[in-house]
Amino acid sequence: MRVLVVEDEARLAAALQRGLTAEGFVVDTAGTGPAGLDAARHGGYDAMILDVMLPGLSGYEVVRRLRADEHWLPVLMLSAKDGEYDQADGLDCGADDYLTKPFSYVVLVARLRALLRRGAPERPTVLAVGDLRLDPARRRVTKADAEVVLTAREFALLEYLIRRPGEVISKTELLDHVWDASLRTAPNAVEVYVGYLRRKIGRDLLETVRGAGYRLIP
Repeated sequence: MRVLVVEDEARLAAALQRGLTAEGFVVDTAGTGPAGLDAARHGGYDAMILDVMLPGLSGYEVVRRLRADEHWLPVLMLSAKDGEYDQADGLDCGADDYLTKPFSYVVLVARLRALLRRGAPERPTVLAVGDLRLDPARRRVTKADAEVVLTAREFALLEYLIRRPGEVISKTELLDHVWDASLRTAPNAVEVYVGYLRRKIGRDLLETVRGAGYRLIP
């Protein structure tokens, strides 16, 4: 398995390269954000270990650009920034895992192996169907680049549907996943909110399948 380590601290990069090579990985290193981005795009790697604070481009920006290019290389972000919002930012921008410095080398290798087992399926940070785009991290929806203002419930409903485009989803399933399970919600609440959503995103996108449920048309 080929692993790219993007780390500007030379001693740490060298230590990671030696340790991972001893574990059986083929390891290359890069010391700047732009160099890491270029290597990730063209190097044919199976995974990347990526520092956050890098010269030229931050680790966050490296991941954003990879995901914007629909490049699904598994990324383990490694950083001294250990705040909960720092970790959330890393994961929201497209990283698959986040480990703070100082770290356990044993845990790092275990997490890296877990990423490699999962492989590189598509996992876009912004969900899209046609010209409709939903950004879960920023809680933002646009259609043809125009902002669509949704309530929290409308957003949750659309997010559930857009994650499964083309599938017929029943009212019961929508109630279970979008509404509070501890509350008794009438099934017609789904019809009401589907109506609200249609008025905002366009009636042609959200289809009623009689007797079965609703489908977001891809």
